[in-house]
Amino acid sequence: MTHGYESGRLNLPFTGICTFARSPYQPDWSALDADVAVLGAPFDAGTQWRAGARFGPRGVREASTLFSFGHAGAYDHEDDITYLEGVRIVDMGDADIVHTDTETSHANIRKGVEAALKAGTLPVTIGGDHSINIPCIEAYEGHTPFHVLQIDAHLDFVDVRHGVTRGHGNPMRRASEKPWVSGLTQLGIRNVSSTAREGYEDARARGSDILSVRQVRRLGPEATAARIPDGVPVYITIDIDAFCPSIAPGTGTPSHGGFLYYDVLEILQQVARTHKVVGIDLVEVAPDYDPTGSTSILAAQVLLNLLGFIFAKG
Repeated sequence: MTHGYESGRLNLPFTGICTFARSPYQPDWSALDADVAVLGAPFDAGTQWRAGARFGPRGVREASTLFSFGHAGAYDHEDDITYLEGVRIVDMGDADIVHTDTETSHANIRKGVEAALKAGTLPVTIGGDHSINIPCIEAYEGHTPFHVLQIDAHLDFVDVRHGVTRGHGNPMRRASEKPWVSGLTQLGIRNVSSTAREGYEDARARGSDILSVRQVRRLGPEATAARIPDGVPVYITIDIDAFCPSIAPGTGTPSHGGFLYYDVLEILQQVARTHKVVGIDLVEVAPDYDPTGSTSILAAQVLLNLLGFIFAKG
């Protein structure tokens, strides 16, 4: 095994062109050739309170450079595994966002995810507000049905409110309508959100499994992951406000009482061991509310660890 440092050039990871984990930039979406394709979706017109998630993709990319030193993979002494060894990641850049035009912006995000799927890569989309999950899920039309694992403070199961059907309170309701979505597991849901009681009743009637942070902690990571049906592919959507604001203040709708790092990491590791992961999005990072950069660092670390789990050998 060799290290990048041995080339004689330090090439500091936090300088130079900023792509996710300093991976190669591939603006030609018809020429993707990698295991993972990262797409930015800098759209936050779907939010109803604090804006700023449009800067999430840039913030997470910048933070990810901290974890892109020249080692051949990332060694974890607890698991005694070198993660991400030989995993090819490319950065597709950002989907074009046409401000005030949700339909066109979402269509452009869908095109990016479709391009990644066509190339046989794992799509990883960095939002943007949670409405960007809607076009991400729509991109899988015609693909094998999959289960959605949502990690979030909010249920996001609003059908329509004041005519809005594609805001950040709607994505899980829209996902539940898709014939290629076989079910939903919604973890971390707590406190007051835009979804009223009837939304919870609707979600459960449609087969959603809803657990709060305290319920997940009582169950533990293995028992929580075991609630996802066996043998089905899984799409993972992570809203950064699932985490406690003490470690993730940089988001538009912070909610106290959230997950801590290992709460989520151990669930993701278990899911990656037992299910095929077919797609990922991570949303709602808003760097303007993140003065130390800790939220972006958390987001980048979660994504890179999750990718490590997915592609772990043996």
